[in-house]
Amino acid sequence: MKVFRSVKDLGNLELALKEAMEIKADRYKYQELGKNKTALLIFFNNSLRTRLSTQKAAMNLGMNVIVLDVNQGAWKLETERGVVMDGDKSEHLLEAIPVMASYCDIIGVRSFATFESREDDYNEKILNQFIQYSGKPVFFMESATVHPLQSFADLITIEEYKERKRPKVVLTWAPHPKALPQAVPNSFAEWMNAADVDFVVTHPEGYELDPEFVGNAKVEYDQMKAFEGADFIYAKNWSCPGVTRPEDYGKVLSKDMSWTVSERQMAVTNNAHFMHCLPVRRNMIVTDDVIESPRSLVIPEAANREISATVVLKRMLEALK
Repeated sequence: MKVFRSVKDLGNLELALKEAMEIKADRYKYQELGKNKTALLIFFNNSLRTRLSTQKAAMNLGMNVIVLDVNQGAWKLETERGVVMDGDKSEHLLEAIPVMASYCDIIGVRSFATFESREDDYNEKILNQFIQYSGKPVFFMESATVHPLQSFADLITIEEYKERKRPKVVLTWAPHPKALPQAVPNSFAEWMNAADVDFVVTHPEGYELDPEFVGNAKVEYDQMKAFEGADFIYAKNWSCPGVTRPEDYGKVLSKDMSWTVSERQMAVTNNAHFMHCLPVRRNMIVTDDVIESPRSLVIPEAANREISATVVLKRMLEALK
């Protein structure tokens, strides 16, 4: 595997899940695989779970790890060609990328949407430059449009906790005080479409996700109706994806607090598990009672980030041999 950005890159999903469970049972089993290999983790944005879990995963595999905070520990980077660099950016990404690549074997990159241009964000300009110019395997640690390591961990968690063969999984929009990217809901939708689940997406009008990610999911604008009989509720805010109105891309169209996941909504589910990628704004996205309930999976879900990252890095290391 040279690039990891979507569920398709894993190939057979059933085998990938089996591999994840094998690694969870013995996460140091492949420690020799990464001996004398280096993972470079590049962060253009803040991180807690992604940083810690991916670093731990690389160490599980015996790798050396270099972590670079671009905004704190490096020169300010220019990303556009043809720019006269007479401002505060001292280095161009086109020089920085091959230099970074010379110090490592695998590169992970985290770079959020800017909301300045839907076209630029959805074309993944930053991540694609790393793929094009590094000459090294590249995995997405969240990009402008996707967060595959999170969604893989989410699917592992659902597999562990499901109580029937084909559970009903609901992705619900919830209010938030500021504009957030669509990366997590995009990837979650993509991965659920690939899994053996009954998948429903619910959100207010105007928040329609890109059809590329929604796929065959049922879209329901009535949140309470969507929740009926659900086994898993995945709450997440996202800003307007600009699918029907590109001029609204990245805007907050609603802060309707009736969409906050509370006991009222959970009461119509099939005693559903609650999920969220974290960090979460309590009593905006979800009430205290729901996130603290015995059916909340936010902590085991976060712990599985180590497992999803270990599987991905293992496969990349195997491809280097």
